[in-house]
Amino acid sequence: MKDVASPIESWSLDREIVLVKLLNHPRAKVFAAWTKPEALAGWFGPTGLRVESHEADIREGGVWRFDMVGMFEGKEQRFPNLMRFLEIVPNERIVMDHGSPDPDDPNRFRVMVTFDEQADGKTVLTMRQLHPSRERRQVVIGFGAVEYGLQTLEKLAAWLDH
Repeated sequence: MKDVASPIESWSLDREIVLVKLLNHPRAKVFAAWTKPEALAGWFGPTGLRVESHEADIREGGVWRFDMVGMFEGKEQRFPNLMRFLEIVPNERIVMDHGSPDPDDPNRFRVMVTFDEQADGKTVLTMRQLHPSRERRQVVIGFGAVEYGLQTLEKLAAWLDH
């Protein structure tokens, strides 16, 4: 991984969440779903939420600014997000920081997505999240980050199948 400025200095298992999904598509197609703005906005996020993209510059140094939007207790709620792309290695790896648009967001976390093509043309996608502290990792697990992440990967699989 490139040396990039980040509040996260080293990888640590007690701050990590790892999600893995076997996808029935070749690596190049899966990678494209992560790097084409219209595709990414079409599947990203947990079940029941849609994405409204405000800025999508998906390249090293670029950002994706978007809201996750959903209905809660009869009201539309928006959850502002910002991803900053730190490293993009075509068909192999994407590294980004993910948090709110606040430049001083203390809960921003690092994400590394890897794409491992299998001999049968399927792809193993591994998404590793590194949170700023053990405590923050426990908080996000507590509010459903693992389940929501798995829902996101299921939405990706369904999007790829169409």
